Amino acid sequence: MTFIKKLSTTMITLVAVLGLAACSGDKAETAGEKVDDMVHDAGNAMEDAGDKVSDMATDAGNAVEDACENVKEGVKADDTDC
Repeated sequence: MTFIKKLSTTMITLVAVLGLAACSGDKAETAGEKVDDMVHDAGNAMEDAGDKVSDMATDAGNAVEDACENVKEGVKADDTDC
């Protein structure tokens, strides 16, 4: 299972559990507001995680390209771009 799928499953489970816990002692309206806030926070966390994964993928791609260019320079290739 990919990182994003694991994270989203965890966040959905967390929101459901906390949503049920929020209903235990408060009025229904207050509990609903808490659930809405938790869902909003979970969405923000998922977006942040997606941004971090995207940044990591970009960094990895840049590192591979740099390594390729270094190898081509080392063997004195005419075309050093990768």
